[in-house]
Amino acid sequence: MGLEGSLRQAWGASPALPPLLKCRAGVMQRRDPRDFPISRLPADRTPMTPIPTTRMANAIRALAMDAVQKANSGHPGMPMGMAEIAVALWHEHLRHNPADPGWFNRDRFVLSNGHGSMLQYALLHLTGYDLPMDQLRAFRQLHSRTPGHPERGITPGVETTTGPLGQGLANAVGMALAERLLAAEFNREDLALVDHHTYVFVGDGCMMEGVSHEAASLAGKWGLNKLIVFYDDNGISIDGRVEGWFTDDTPARFRAYGWNVIEAVPGHDVSAISRAIAAAKGARQPTLIVCKTVIGKGAPHLAGTDKVHGAALGEAEVAATRVALGWKEAPFEIGADLYAAWDARARGKEAQQQWMALLARYRKRHPEQAAEFERRMNGTLPGNWHELAAELVARTQVERTSVATRKASQLALNHLAPAVPELLGGSADLTGSNLTNWDKVSTLRVDGEGFHAGRYIHYGVREFGMAAIANGIVVHGGYIPFTGTFLTFSDYSRNALRMAALMKLRAIAVFTHDSIGLGEDGPTHQSVEHAASLRLIPNMDVWRPADTTETALAWISAVERADGPSSLLLSRQTLPYLDKSAAQLADIRRGAYVLKDARNARVVLIATGSEVALALAAHVELESLGIAARVVSMPSTSVFDRQEARYKTRVLPEGIVRLAIEAGVTDFWWKYVRASGAVIGIDGFGESAPADVLFRHFHFTVENVVATVRRLLA
Repeated sequence: MGLEGSLRQAWGASPALPPLLKCRAGVMQRRDPRDFPISRLPADRTPMTPIPTTRMANAIRALAMDAVQKANSGHPGMPMGMAEIAVALWHEHLRHNPADPGWFNRDRFVLSNGHGSMLQYALLHLTGYDLPMDQLRAFRQLHSRTPGHPERGITPGVETTTGPLGQGLANAVGMALAERLLAAEFNREDLALVDHHTYVFVGDGCMMEGVSHEAASLAGKWGLNKLIVFYDDNGISIDGRVEGWFTDDTPARFRAYGWNVIEAVPGHDVSAISRAIAAAKGARQPTLIVCKTVIGKGAPHLAGTDKVHGAALGEAEVAATRVALGWKEAPFEIGADLYAAWDARARGKEAQQQWMALLARYRKRHPEQAAEFERRMNGTLPGNWHELAAELVARTQVERTSVATRKASQLALNHLAPAVPELLGGSADLTGSNLTNWDKVSTLRVDGEGFHAGRYIHYGVREFGMAAIANGIVVHGGYIPFTGTFLTFSDYSRNALRMAALMKLRAIAVFTHDSIGLGEDGPTHQSVEHAASLRLIPNMDVWRPADTTETALAWISAVERADGPSSLLLSRQTLPYLDKSAAQLADIRRGAYVLKDARNARVVLIATGSEVALALAAHVELESLGIAARVVSMPSTSVFDRQEARYKTRVLPEGIVRLAIEAGVTDFWWKYVRASGAVIGIDGFGESAPADVLFRHFHFTVENVVATVRRLLA
C-alpha cells in the first residue's frame, strides 16, 4: 500500500481525527489522538467546496519556474516542492486579508527558507495582494517588489526579511511570543482581541543553522502553541544529498525541546497536510509538521536533485515540465478559474470585519484598554513621553551620580519602564551583570501551573536566538524589545543585528562590559574591535555614553527612534558625572558636542565613554602647559554623521589638529582626525589584569595624551 496509502487509510475522510501515526525505521506506531486534539476551522471561514488543488499547486510551480527562468537566477526547487503545503495552508487555513496586509489579527506567515521567495510571491499574487504579474516578471530585478529574498517593507504581505537561514524561524518565535504576551495583557472574558497563529516554512538549511536550535528550545519551553512550523524534508541542499552531513533525528530533537511533532505527512497530499494543520491548532505546544517532499517536483529530469535547488531549470526542462504537469498556459499566464480558486479577498474582508466588530465591542466595554491597545499597535509612545524623558534627564543632573554606565542604564530603566508598558526586556543569562531588569518587574515564566506573562525575559545563553527573537517581536507589533549581553558577545548575534538594521526595526541592544575596563576576565571578554564593528552596520545607531546623563539620553533616543535599531555600549567600571549646560544637553542628542572648550583651541580631543574623563583630565594638564584644547564627547558617531555640515564643522572646526581617544581599534577614527591627527587606541587584544592596571599598560594616561598632543603640535 505504501506510506501515503497507509496514511490515507488511517486518516480516512472523516472530519474526526483518528490516531496519528509515527513512522520510525519502517514501523508504524499508533499515537493517542488526544495528544493532537482537533481544532475546527475558525467560524469566520466560509465552507470549503471542492477545488482543483493539483492545478492550484501547479500554478505555483509554473510561476516559480517561469520567473526564475526569465531572471536566469533564483531557486525554483523549493517552491515546486512545497506547492501542496502552500495550498493546504494558504487556501484552507491562513487567516489574512490581501486588501489590508497590516490588519492586526491576521495570521503571520514566515518563509524562513527565503531563497524560495518565488513561492511567497506566487501566493501573494494569486490570493489578491497588490503584487501584479509585472512584478513577478521583474523577479530579482532592480527596484522591483520581488527581490531575491523576501524583504519587509518592499513586498506587501511579507512580514519579515528572510534569507539568512534559521532566522525566519527565530523571528517567528518572537512573533508567537508577542501574540501570547499581548493576549495575556489585553484579552478579556469572551473578547479575544489578540488571537492568531504564526506559520513558518523551513528547510534543511534552517534546521542546520544554530540559531534555529536556540529559538526552538525557547519556543518549547514557553509553550507557544500558536506557532506551527512546516519542515520541508526533501533531503537536498546546495551541495547535494544532505545525508552526507545532516543525519540528525530532527523530530526527536524537537520533541526534546518540548514540541508537538507530527511526522510522516505526505508533502504532496493537500488533504493530509490540511488535517495535520487542524491537529496542530489543537496542540498545547508549538508544532513541527514534518512533510516529506520532492524538491523540484514536476521537473521530469531534475526533480529530487541539487540541480534544481539554486539555478533556473533551463528552457528545455521548463518545456518538459509543462508537458509533465499538463500545464498548457503560456509563461506568466494564469487561468481565470485558478484566480477565482485562489482569491482570498472576500474571505479576508469578512474575517477582518468580524474582528473589527469584536474590537468595537471591546472599545465599548473596556475603553481604556482599547485606547492603550490601539496606541501600542500604532507604535506611538505614551502621551506623557516627553515629560517623562525630561524628568529623567533633570534627575541625572540633580543626583549627579558617578556610577558605571550599565548602572546608569538601569537607573534610566527604573524611571522609563514602569510608564512605558511596551518596553520588553531580557538578557542572555547576564541579568546581574547587564543590569537590564528594573524594580518590581514581572518575569516571564512557565511552570506546572502554565504560562505566566511578564515583561522581563531570561533568554539563557542564546545571544543569536535572543536578538533574532527580538526582531520578530518588533515586526509583530505591540512591544519595543531590548536585549542584554556583554559587548564581546555581540559577535554571536551580529547577523540578527544586521537584519534589524536592514528592516529598520525599533530594537534596542544593551551591551555592557564595553572595553578593557572590565578587567580580570581578560582578552576573551574584553571588547576591542566590537564598537567599530557595530558602527559599520548601516542604519545601526551606536551609543557609547560617558556618564548618567549621556546614558539617559541614549535610552531616550533609542526608544524614540522608530526607523532603526540602537546599540548601547556600557561600562562595567564607575565613570564620573560630567557637568553640562542646557545647550550641551540638547547637543548630546546630535551624537557629539563640545563638552569643554578653550579660547583659540589648538587641538580637539575626541573621546567616547570611559575615555571622556581621560580627555578632560588631559585638558587640564594641557592648559597648565599653555596649550588650549577643546574636548568633544562623541557618544554616537552614527548620529553625529547624520548632522548637517554646519553643525559638524562647529563641533570639529577645520584647520585644528584632532586627537581621538577610545579603548578600541584605531582604524575607525581616522575619518575624523584625518592625516594631520592621531588616535590613541588598542590595535591588539587585551590582557588579564585589574582595569586600572590595564589602562596604564595600554597607555590610556594623561601623560600619553599630553605627549601625543605635543608631538602633533611640534
